[in-house]
Amino acid sequence: MSEPDTRRRTVIADSLGVGIATGAYGISFGALGTSAGLDVAQTCALSLLAFTGASQFAFIGVVASGGAPLTGALTSVLLGSRNLFYGVSLAAMLRLRGIRRLLGAHLVIDESTAMAVAQTEPRLGRLGFWWTGLSIFLLWNLTTFAGALAGTAIGDPRAYGLDAAVGAAFLGLLWPRLRTRTGRGVALLAAAVALVLVPWSPAGVPIIVGGAVAVLTGLLGPRRSGP
Repeated sequence: MSEPDTRRRTVIADSLGVGIATGAYGISFGALGTSAGLDVAQTCALSLLAFTGASQFAFIGVVASGGAPLTGALTSVLLGSRNLFYGVSLAAMLRLRGIRRLLGAHLVIDESTAMAVAQTEPRLGRLGFWWTGLSIFLLWNLTTFAGALAGTAIGDPRAYGLDAAVGAAFLGLLWPRLRTRTGRGVALLAAAVALVLVPWSPAGVPIIVGGAVAVLTGLLGPRRSGP
């Protein structure tokens, strides 16, 4: 087997590994979504149309705590805004047009972006992006459906102590991304602001304000030199 074929197989294998590991987590979202008050169709629609894990968990977290769906949607949009910057950085590599551009935009998430930019050649980056994005999309939606069906059978999540599971799942999704000291500092600042606002504002507003603080800190903070 030639070296180019070996590298292609390696990228595909790595992408599928990421897809399976991430896609399996959708079962948690499905179960928590229906336990939080959404029906199966609404929960599955979120995975199909929103398709960005942190934003989805934020939405059901706001709804489960009594917040308005609009507040949850604003929170989700704020958290998902990072995908816009991912898309800008990937545009030159992917070089998509027409319907493929719309499809590609829907698959721009943390994992597909990471697999794309980690490759040494643009063609391998495109390969990693598509295999990772499509595998996660397929598995995430299938496991969301399975989890949503399971969630309807659970009933009231408070009877099992699952009312705290949304926050725990969101933290589990967030924690691996806090690899740098700066990232941890920004997260702590945003969390502190949100906690201060909890007694004084409606459900969901502390998350929005805390997220806005994190975004502004990232935009206005010092830039690193080098790559």
